[in-house]
Amino acid sequence: MRKLKIVFWVLLGLFAVLQLVPAGRTNPPVTGDLDAPPEVKAALVRCCYDCHSNQTRWPWYAYVNPVAFLIVRDTNVGRRKLNFSEWQSYSDNKRSSKSGEALEEIEKGDMPLGPYLWIHRDAQPTPQELQAIKKWSDGL
Repeated sequence: MRKLKIVFWVLLGLFAVLQLVPAGRTNPPVTGDLDAPPEVKAALVRCCYDCHSNQTRWPWYAYVNPVAFLIVRDTNVGRRKLNFSEWQSYSDNKRSSKSGEALEEIEKGDMPLGPYLWIHRDAQPTPQELQAIKKWSDGL
């Protein structure tokens, strides 16, 4: 029993010290936001912008390590793959390619990520939104 208490206090101490390490949450400036029809933009903002823009809404648990490290890592990876806050800097070919890839990921069910949907149930696009995104993507 005494060893269990020691382990508990050591783990609690490590958890407390871990909170002092910055996770690296950032929201860089928006350099060229997405220009899309209102229904498409609204769907993408709700479903994608937290990980694929510089306008991330950092929830309270993004401030608690070690969970914060995972969220920051996923957001940074998402921004590198597709960043709607830099959309205007993409060439026409890159925009078409990125929108097609994003649509494919959504249709396959790979995006939004499963763990994100556990907490953000409204982040799944509706069939109507998916059709609007497809129409917009095909027009690029």
